[in-house]
This record gives sequence, C-alpha cells and structure tokens, in this order.
Amino acid sequence: HVAHVVHIKMPKIVCSKTSASPRRPFEKERLDQELKLIGQYGLKNKREVWRVKYTLAKIRKAARELLTLDEKDSRRLFEGNALLRRLVRIGVLDESKMKLDYVLALRVEDFLERRLQTQVFKLGLARSIHHARVLIRQRHIRVRKQLVNVPSYVVRLDSQKHIDFSLKSPFGGSGVIGRTKRRKSKKADEGEEEEED
Repeated sequence: HVAHVVHIKMPKIVCSKTSASPRRPFEKERLDQELKLIGQYGLKNKREVWRVKYTLAKIRKAARELLTLDEKDSRRLFEGNALLRRLVRIGVLDESKMKLDYVLALRVEDFLERRLQTQVFKLGLARSIHHARVLIRQRHIRVRKQLVNVPSYVVRLDSQKHIDFSLKSPFGGSGVIGRTKRRKSKKADEGEEEEED
C-alpha cells in the first residue's frame, strides 16, 4: 500500500527589490553624503536614500542600454520616449532636456526634491522639513482631492499646484477644531458651569 503524496501549489509571492544596500558599508565619503541628504530632506533612515539611489540606478541602466542601440531603432525611439516623458511628468527632467544623455546626468537630489515632504516645506505649509513629515503622517495634507499620508509620495508637475491642507484638517481654515483645542474649550466650559453653580 503506497501513500500518495499530494503536492499543494503555493501561490508565488512576487517581491521585487525596492532598495539595495551599498557594497562597501563603511566608506566615509558615502556615509557623510548620505547623512547630509537625510538632514537636508528630513528622511527617516538610510534605506530611504538607498531606495532613491536604486530607482536612479535602474533608470540610468535603462538609458545606457537604449543609448547603445541605433538612433533609428524602433525600441530606442519607443522606450526612450516613454522613459523621458515619465521623468518630465514627475518633474525630474526639464522639457528642454528631453534626451537620453541628460538622463545619465540625473542626481539623487533631483528625485528627493520631488517628494511630497519636500514640496510641502517649499510651499510654506510647514515650518520645517521635519514638520512637513509630521503633517503628512498625521493626515493633514491632500494632493488634489486625495488625502496623502506618505512622505515619499512623488509629486507630479501637474499636481504641484494642488497640494493643500486636507478638508478635515484644523490647519486648513475649514473651521474644524483640533483635538487639543476641543479639549481645552470643553474644560473651559465645564469651569464656567462650576463657577455658575
């Protein structure tokens, strides 16, 4: 009597890498540069820098690959234009620089500038870059009609003008009172009632 083994197929989980740790972990120059970026853009940890570096590396690799093809090559024309349009749309590349050569000159800072956190600070909605992160996480910021609570959200050029306080935020001037103010006014009301008694 032979027991039949039943193979259950597990669903394949697709996990694509989002960041890559550096090859040389203790290179002083790189460590200093990363720390400067973290301070300048109010990032949480090194992985946020590595994530942007990884994205940039993939984009540059694609551009380098396309540059090896012939200029009239249909793949280079089609994929190259798509890549350039995408970069222009998120505001990393200038419209006057729509060439693959310019893609290779992109820097990490160009991508960090497009984060929602940086944009909120630059628009003057927050007092500092760190305050901007807190506002976003505490659901005070919307882009168009959508509430966004992800500081690393990449703001497109056409959405840049539509960053504002959310409709339910006490900062938005919508007349909604914040939690602390509500509590204080409640205490004040109770105090007045006691005095009347």
